[in-house]
Amino acid sequence: MENVKFSLHLFIQYLQIEKNASKYTIVCYEQDIKEFMEFMKRQTIAHFSEVVYSDVRLYLTGLYNNNLSSRSVSRKISSLRSLFKFLLREKIVAENPFTLVSLPKKEQRIPNFLYKEELESLFEVSDLTTPIGQRNQALLELLYATGIRVSECCEIELNDIDFSLETVLVHGKGNKQRYVPFGGFAKEAIEQYINVGRVGLGKKAKAKTNHLFLNFRGGQLTSRGVRLVLNTMIKDSASLVHISPHMLRHTFATHLLNAGADMRTVQELLGHSHLSSTQMYTHVTKDYLRNIYMSSHPRA
Repeated sequence: MENVKFSLHLFIQYLQIEKNASKYTIVCYEQDIKEFMEFMKRQTIAHFSEVVYSDVRLYLTGLYNNNLSSRSVSRKISSLRSLFKFLLREKIVAENPFTLVSLPKKEQRIPNFLYKEELESLFEVSDLTTPIGQRNQALLELLYATGIRVSECCEIELNDIDFSLETVLVHGKGNKQRYVPFGGFAKEAIEQYINVGRVGLGKKAKAKTNHLFLNFRGGQLTSRGVRLVLNTMIKDSASLVHISPHMLRHTFATHLLNAGADMRTVQELLGHSHLSSTQMYTHVTKDYLRNIYMSSHPRA
């Protein structure tokens, strides 16, 4: 399998240098391909050039038998299709067996979001007299105020924030950058955290970092760390609501659209390349408007 590992190495370099892909994208691609390599090992397939369409069908059957969602299967197919396209270009393989495979239909799932009352209980949880509490409050306020992804939030540095214009420079997918505004609540929470809480956390660090959000050791807060923070806040608020960082992103978009924001503006704020990615929130908005109509119209 040495040739296979070398081919993967070349593909990862291609993603990093030519495609300028994000760290998250590269990790996902590598994970998907390594899983396929395990399948090849079980089928005694020594090289990518030996993979044929019947092998691909067998692999996909295994994925569906494991009850993977259509979204997960689509991602794996896309990863492997891109790999074989690259290998075909480099003349390492003679054909791309994944071009014959169609992607499963996407599940039309309506994104979950929080109501304003549910959010209020979260904003009252943090102990603002402690560095950790100040950090958690700033984190929650910024995620809701901007709708940015968790990975984007973790990469924010101090010089990315402009308090005079109340904007933050966000480094998005594919190294695309955008400026996102934030409001007074977020500004106040972030300023308090930077001036007091972050200074306290920074004293524990072995090496200095310019990242905005720090963990309890003074190092950069990771995406996993953000999830732990939110889980703790939910527990402390005694709420039965299940929340994920991405749910705050859904909440941000839904609240804007419900308040009359236009789709293109929300698309820009979220950093979506295609309007279709933003349009899923219209399902939530339509349900919201219908509920308002049914409860308010005299003849509903």
